[in-house]
Amino acid sequence: MQQSNTSRRDFLKITTFTGGGLLLGFSWFGAEGEMPTVINTLPLDKSIGFNSYLSITADGVITIYSPNPELGQNIMTSFPMIVAEELDADWTKVKVEQAALDTKSFDRQLTGGSGAIPHSWKRLRNAGATARAMLIQSAATQWNVPSTECTASNGFVLHAATGKKAGFGELAAKAATLPVPKDVVLKDRKDFKIIGQSVKNVANKSIVTGKPLFGLDFYREGMLFAMIQRPPAFASKIKTVDSTAAKAMPGIVEVVVFKNNVAVVGKSTWEVNKARKLLKIEYQNDGFVESTSDHNAIFTTVMADGKPEVKRKDGDVEAAFKTAAKIIKAEYQCPFLSHAPMEPMNFFAHVRPDGVELAGPSQTPASARTAVSKLLNITEDKITLELTRLGGGFGRRLKFDYVVEAAELSSIIKAPVKLIWTREDDVTGGNYRPAVRYHFEAALDSAGNLVGYKCRGVGLNAGNLVREDNFPSGAVDNLLIESIDYKSPITTGAWRAPITNFLGFAEQAFIDEVAQAAGKDPVQFRLELLTKARTTPVGAIKYSIDRMEGVIKMAAEKSAWSTKKPGVFQGFSVYFSHQSYVAQVCEVMMQAGKPVVKKIYAVADCGQVINLSGARQQVMGGIIDGLGHAMYSKLTFKNGASEQTNFHNYRLIRMKEIPEIEPYFIDNGIDPTGLGEPALPPTGGAVANAIYKATGKRLRKQPFIDEEVFTGKV
Repeated sequence: MQQSNTSRRDFLKITTFTGGGLLLGFSWFGAEGEMPTVINTLPLDKSIGFNSYLSITADGVITIYSPNPELGQNIMTSFPMIVAEELDADWTKVKVEQAALDTKSFDRQLTGGSGAIPHSWKRLRNAGATARAMLIQSAATQWNVPSTECTASNGFVLHAATGKKAGFGELAAKAATLPVPKDVVLKDRKDFKIIGQSVKNVANKSIVTGKPLFGLDFYREGMLFAMIQRPPAFASKIKTVDSTAAKAMPGIVEVVVFKNNVAVVGKSTWEVNKARKLLKIEYQNDGFVESTSDHNAIFTTVMADGKPEVKRKDGDVEAAFKTAAKIIKAEYQCPFLSHAPMEPMNFFAHVRPDGVELAGPSQTPASARTAVSKLLNITEDKITLELTRLGGGFGRRLKFDYVVEAAELSSIIKAPVKLIWTREDDVTGGNYRPAVRYHFEAALDSAGNLVGYKCRGVGLNAGNLVREDNFPSGAVDNLLIESIDYKSPITTGAWRAPITNFLGFAEQAFIDEVAQAAGKDPVQFRLELLTKARTTPVGAIKYSIDRMEGVIKMAAEKSAWSTKKPGVFQGFSVYFSHQSYVAQVCEVMMQAGKPVVKKIYAVADCGQVINLSGARQQVMGGIIDGLGHAMYSKLTFKNGASEQTNFHNYRLIRMKEIPEIEPYFIDNGIDPTGLGEPALPPTGGAVANAIYKATGKRLRKQPFIDEEVFTGKV
């Protein structure tokens, strides 16, 4: 049997077994794709640099450097796409490289807040357009023709009048010597050939074939391995340490006590982990040791008697509630959550007399370097930091405690060392999504109009846990938004879509309660509030009414919101965060007496979509993250220690629980506004509202799986 189409020879591979039968094997990387595969193997010698973002070799290979950390948000593909678009490059001759930390060449070299693309959009376009202009000028000079008569296309400069054509590689050396133009013309959106298309992630093959990309893969000849035993409970301090048994284990080089930590250093991860279990450490409490029962009591007390900070107040709230025809009240609560990235924290450090080498996964490499500089009293110019791919971050790697630990340990043992956290270290080690409770009140007049609105939030180490200028602010005549932050020894940090990840659920679920009390359709109720904000705004409007209306209407249309589907119960939610807007409709069906999420429609307005494939994955990933954590995840505490330690008792969503997701994008012609986080906040509300439609039970506490509609327990 022969394959007649030679372009598909590596698509189907046919093997005959001795025992008979055929094996048809699929090759992921040989098949023809919707876009070219990025080259990763061509040489970089004779590279001619045009700016910090790109260089070109004589054979026409273009290397585009991606400066921001890649943690799965597709930035290492999207950044080069923008440069290549303005350069008019042949995408099949593009090589993408992760740039090392270089704050002189790059701005905002970090990943967080869904701000990478919005911040770098014009910078990247200018980098590509500048190189294109220089290549065109090089050709025009060589051909003795006006540069205005030359164009660039697919890696070549063309002169239509004479039919002359030259590749970028031929022109690169001369072009790089020309003056850099101050002003360059950027492409019109209608001329985009790469931006807006579905482009394969440049690291797909390396990821699937197990190439060393991640921090855990990083290796230096002669380096040691280390693990740290940290206090098992928050507010605990080391009293005594007996490391005799650990030191006697094979492969162990040293045991170091520093800053309430005990580090075991050795020649392999396996040996270090075994030895660490033999440490005998006695701890003592240093302050109030909290349990989850204490947290619930704190919420109740502080909500009622705490002194809130007023974040926004419009109109006469007291009068509106005093004269209201109907008042609706509800409280919503969310637990602590672990970031739980697939790759636990790790970092390499080598502190030498002449400088420091750092390498590993970080969302904030510049801040990490600064912290190491201050710790060791070494100037930053003597510290290098190589970025690896991140096996997930979700905000945990915005912090750099593990980087500083590695550097301090290397300075103590005077050797290169790779610090590795176990999964248990990661789940129990703090920097969690803070636990929060919200109290809402709404006042309706006799016509069902929302005339008063209150929101008070109490958080444990949450900072400002309200977004006082988000919808429905500006659409309610009388409004009060308050925040109370209770200081707890449990360490917290930014968790994907900080604050809005749970505020979005609470606000959108409560708005549905208010709509029901007003006797109005939930979608129409939100649209009426936006009309009010447009026609008679109250105070500052810091969100786009038009963009929010746009996603609401499209989500209702795509989900057939107004059409009844037998056995299907729909819930709606919409949220504005990180400068983008996402509306979602969740569909739930009852199976064996319990609600099951079957499908979620999502409409996003994030401005110009760079990579359609990547954008779809971001929306779907955000929804899965939002659904999984709202449904299943929680951290509880007993005597200051997390009761969950690994995935056996810290519940995440499973493959079989992921519903069908149907994403859409609004093309409004504006610049990109971020997409890594905005799809997550609306999900919990859409799911809770759909489950209410199916069961008649309001879900006001996460995770939902603990509630009566799933457990059957009242």
